[in-house]
Amino acid sequence: MKTVSLLVCLVVLGSPILAHAATPQQQRMADCSTKNKGKKGDEYKAAQKACLSGTATVATTPQERMTHCNADAATKKLSGDARKTFMSSCLKAP
Repeated sequence: MKTVSLLVCLVVLGSPILAHAATPQQQRMADCSTKNKGKKGDEYKAAQKACLSGTATVATTPQERMTHCNADAATKKLSGDARKTFMSSCLKAP
């Protein structure tokens, strides 16, 4: 019985540790990974390096801009009116 009680206490006390939010760096890495999905090998590595260092090039074609904005909206888990508003402002950005 003591073993079960001890196990329950450890699970309850350990839950907040397991449910921590991502750090800004982890979020940035996840965002960059989402943006560069589909790229392979050296192209992926170069894109990740540029994205993480903040020197990523701005999407120039409408298709690139749409892909970029869709990836950002998906990362932020936007839907409905919030997604429409975000997409509109994102696509208009230079």
